[in-house]
Amino acid sequence: MNTATGIKAYANVGIETSVSAADPHKLILMLFEGALLAVSAAKNQMLRKEIAAKGASISKAIMIIDEGLKNSLNMNMGGELAQNLADLYDYMNQRLLIANLKNDTAILDEVSRLLSELKGAWEEIRPAKSVQQPSSEPAIPQQPRQQAALVYGKV
Repeated sequence: MNTATGIKAYANVGIETSVSAADPHKLILMLFEGALLAVSAAKNQMLRKEIAAKGASISKAIMIIDEGLKNSLNMNMGGELAQNLADLYDYMNQRLLIANLKNDTAILDEVSRLLSELKGAWEEIRPAKSVQQPSSEPAIPQQPRQQAALVYGKV
């Protein structure tokens, strides 16, 4: 086994361990991170004119967005918000295809920005832990968090 194969095997074990230990909220964050990494890799490969690698990275990003993020949406419980997210994921995938065809880094930046904003919003609604808040701080309303968590109910 060469060093590169060993490193890849080690990384895969680490990813599998993280996935098996993650709660549903963390899994969605991991999908956002994976999609962002794939888009970033595609941009770097595009700039270096590594056509095959760029195509593979864009395909990976599309797969994560479609089969991971979009497929995790609970369309029954998530209502209009889930539908809007599904439409946004379709838009991002279409933009990624165009970026691949036109070698357009600006489109990759656009998709990266959208993914980053969604990831940031998802981080903000992290389910509250059962930690007692000091009385000087107002309680965080739970209903919006619970509503948002229902959007990805198929995780």
